[in-house]
Amino acid sequence: MSLKNTNAFIIGISGGSGSGKTSFIKDIRSHFSSKQVCYLCQDDDYKGREFQKEDENGIKNFDLPESMELDEFYFDLVKLSNGMPVERNEYAFNNEIKKPEILHIHPAPIIIVEGLFVFFDPKLFNIIDLKILIHATDIQKIIRRIKRDRVERNYPLEDVLYRYEHHVLPSFEAFIFPFFNKVDLVINNNKSFEMGRDMLVSYLKMKIDTMLNEKKQY
Repeated sequence: MSLKNTNAFIIGISGGSGSGKTSFIKDIRSHFSSKQVCYLCQDDDYKGREFQKEDENGIKNFDLPESMELDEFYFDLVKLSNGMPVERNEYAFNNEIKKPEILHIHPAPIIIVEGLFVFFDPKLFNIIDLKILIHATDIQKIIRRIKRDRVERNYPLEDVLYRYEHHVLPSFEAFIFPFFNKVDLVINNNKSFEMGRDMLVSYLKMKIDTMLNEKKQY
């Protein structure tokens, strides 16, 4: 199998936890059909809790590259880029009140991949066509993290703050910040990402039209 089908255009989106990656992508996807754009989220490749590394205080650290099945994520992306559907188990972030779903992802000309480590893995970095970082201040990120983890993931506040200080920030500095000068676009999301969204939506619409016209010529 070829590593990448040239007929697929891959967009990689990363950023610190709480930067607004998920909201940004949800907004982008709302402008396209599932036949035009598909989405692959790295969060669904977390290893089981029993395989997560513990810090010096015995707290499991989910903010390390080894906390995820990076190779499985890569091969799912290869399948999508070669026109094959992918089936994945949704990761529920240890939230006992949420029932995980089976995700069925169908290929599309535009593939959006998102996650903390999509640029850290060289295999992924090298096949991504457009690399984007979503950025926000530390204050904005921690506020969003508290809201998300307490409501969506049922985490206590003390746990959220501990993980942000001891896991999230060190991970951002080690695995995300070094790519700020290596990506194609940095979108600031302190108050709004509307300007960046509009630019990307316009670009993708032109890209899809170009890909369709090229396909008709063959």
